[in-house]
Amino acid sequence: MRKLVALAGVAALSLSLTACGGGNEAKTSSGGKEDASQVDVVTWWSAGSEKEGLAALQKVMQKQHPDTKFQSQAVSGGGGDQAKQKLQADLAAKNPPDTYQAHAGAEISEDIKAGYLEDLSGLYDELKLRDAFPKDLIERLTVDGKIYSVPSNIHRANVTWVSKAALDKAGIDPSKAPANIESWIADMEKLKKSGVKYPMAVGNSTWQLHLLETILIADMGADGYQALMDGKGDWHSANVTKAFEHYKKIMEYADPSLLNEDWEPAMKGVINNDGSQAYTVMGDWTPPAFDAAGKKMGKDYFAWPVPGTEGVFDFLADSFTMPVGAKHAGGTKAWLDTISSKEGQIAFNSVKGSLPARADLSEDEKAKFSDYQKSAMKSFSEDKIVSSVAHGAALPLKVTESMKKEGLGKFTAGNFDAKQLQEQFAKSAETK
Repeated sequence: MRKLVALAGVAALSLSLTACGGGNEAKTSSGGKEDASQVDVVTWWSAGSEKEGLAALQKVMQKQHPDTKFQSQAVSGGGGDQAKQKLQADLAAKNPPDTYQAHAGAEISEDIKAGYLEDLSGLYDELKLRDAFPKDLIERLTVDGKIYSVPSNIHRANVTWVSKAALDKAGIDPSKAPANIESWIADMEKLKKSGVKYPMAVGNSTWQLHLLETILIADMGADGYQALMDGKGDWHSANVTKAFEHYKKIMEYADPSLLNEDWEPAMKGVINNDGSQAYTVMGDWTPPAFDAAGKKMGKDYFAWPVPGTEGVFDFLADSFTMPVGAKHAGGTKAWLDTISSKEGQIAFNSVKGSLPARADLSEDEKAKFSDYQKSAMKSFSEDKIVSSVAHGAALPLKVTESMKKEGLGKFTAGNFDAKQLQEQFAKSAETK
């Protein structure tokens, strides 16, 4: 992990969680007490399977910590963009929630440097989370030897979701991924000629960045891509140029009227399997949307790694923090206990479609998940893992926001200038 300025003067965490039925205060290590009467939780899980998953977690918490009242402060919009904007204002005003959702990894680096977050390393030791979570995940959560968030799940970003009806029009086998990006673009051209006007489904700038990062992985390879994220690669290299040119070409197959939409409305044609859209690149939070539409994997739709990324797992995770000055610190710890527990992770992820962050589930516990989730668990344990840009694992928030607003915003509003977009990304990367 990149080195960050160490925090000074942050109060030590209590290691005592509220016991079930044990009242609404938790003793601190210094003998004082922390308010565990409630927990105010800021998330962007406000609709669909995410909202249902949050409700499932709330039920587990009521069982594990019945004296702690759960208060949802979900904020809708943009894959978390709206929630993050409000949150930054509240943190700067020293009015933090008890806990907030973030993407695990570099996204919270600025919050750490600003002194907004407590070190949760002691809680990890108490709950034995270093043994429960995979080593690769622990490494991505650790900053200067400390851990500041607890993950509720793991997602894979480099997944292509495929409409059978659309590919049938062009005589393309939907179950088989093209070998590389060039072959994929050739298939998109076939689809367009067959009557699929916009083969690729793409939404707003978050999902545009999501697509672009997977093309970078495909054209640069896992090591080249990760070097770029770590500041060791060259944003002006030939492979990066190739990836941006591929991105430009693929975006020409996307419906321009959908480029301000969130992911689900942007890919309705793929979800409904109505033949109007062929592909979308989206994380594995999408299966519940197919389920809600009555569509079946292997019949109505297929899923495979983005062409050229087989054997690579583009990682992101949702995680929760404990802000400095949280009003109900005991409630925060109760929440973190629940989301990291086996019961909480199984309840949440079986609904949301993501993977449990815990690697210590029994075979019987794994059997509660879908075939896709089981295969993704296997991939996470075997594949080369890289960190997502669009979802905060690879770069600080201010870098990704610059890439979206200054780069992709101008790209889609202008003439799809790949060279200009590449130059802006190189400039944005320097801001970290």
